[in-house]
Amino acid sequence: MGNESNKAVVIRFVKAINDHDVSEIVNLMSDDHIFIDATDHKSVGKKGIKKGWKGYYELFPDYQIEISDITENESVIGLFGHAKATYKNLTNKLNSNLWRIPASWKAIVENNKIKHWQVYCDYSDLLKIIDKNK
Repeated sequence: MGNESNKAVVIRFVKAINDHDVSEIVNLMSDDHIFIDATDHKSVGKKGIKKGWKGYYELFPDYQIEISDITENESVIGLFGHAKATYKNLTNKLNSNLWRIPASWKAIVENNKIKHWQVYCDYSDLLKIIDKNK
């Protein structure tokens, strides 16, 4: 894609996440990519992160990121919105396995690749859903 803006690279990354396109997610990551989840767990490098995304989509087959606002400061992009999914697509009359939470993400872009992706949100309701379905 040549010399895209940092914001455009991040938007492509979000689209790949929403499309569950693990190959494109990995393609858009730098070789030394750092992923930090909402519990501050850090993963470095493409191989483990690729496996992580595949596992996450198994738990949440309809996972989506909804972006309402984007801010950028050179190579740092801030995204704000919501994350949502249904745990293992287990639905019931009350949709109690569906979650939608406010979230934000920090992306650092370097050479048209996502070098850093960090998630900020409160997963406590999600963890309760997982626990009740064990």
